[in-house]
Amino acid sequence: MILFPNAKINIGLDIVSKRPDGYHNIETVMYPVPWRDVLEIVPAKGSETTLTVTGREVNCPPEKNLVMKAYNALSSRIGLPPVDIYLRKIIPDGAGLGGGSADAAFTLVGLNQLFALGLSDRNLADVAAGLGADCPFFVYNRPMLCTGIGTEFTPVDLNLKGYGIVIVKPGVSVPTALAYSRVTPAEPTVRLADKISAPPTQWQGQVKNDFEASVFPAYPSVSKIKDCLIELGAVYAAMSGSGSAVYGIFESDILSERLTDRFPGCTVFSDRFE
Repeated sequence: MILFPNAKINIGLDIVSKRPDGYHNIETVMYPVPWRDVLEIVPAKGSETTLTVTGREVNCPPEKNLVMKAYNALSSRIGLPPVDIYLRKIIPDGAGLGGGSADAAFTLVGLNQLFALGLSDRNLADVAAGLGADCPFFVYNRPMLCTGIGTEFTPVDLNLKGYGIVIVKPGVSVPTALAYSRVTPAEPTVRLADKISAPPTQWQGQVKNDFEASVFPAYPSVSKIKDCLIELGAVYAAMSGSGSAVYGIFESDILSERLTDRFPGCTVFSDRFE
């Protein structure tokens, strides 16, 4: 069985309040994008489950990879035969794109299909929640308003089909602690769900990522990517999550040659929303 775990972007990210437990309440919209890893799951040749990773370097041993954690989490609940898992990493890590979470969620989905377990999306999302805050999103894999500490998901009516998407990942990753360091939580005067009901051409300056206030001064190169995407014609550009990837939404296609020239040393992805 072969699956294609996709990345996500955050459209808007409001840090609403700090909780007594030290976590923050947020509001953000997560939206799937067609930048994909490749995941194959087959019955094991031997007696143990194995994971083979190719493509982009992953700096963790197989047993600590979210894919293996996903297998173990589901197997501990219902018991599973061993499998061999092959993961080709294409989505960059440390980018705010959810690549590792997507791999974990798609592992759960794939195991459910491979062994005809009959588990619902809700069942799988419950398992995914124990792997990471945004893992359940990739089980549903549709536009969602994410609230609370990032674990509450509500479907939103948002369709970007036909728009172009460009994602630029610079050669830096942003520590989450730094992203939160200069953020002052505040209740938004207009809820994010209302802001995104307007066309994307009206989002710039209204739909904001609060983490940019911390990240851009510390990493000016990330800020410059956003400015450059707007110069290239993006109707909306923003950092995804806590970074460091920045994306632009375009009303028309943009030549890949122009992107390569404008973002040297960066990983660049471009496509159209499906």
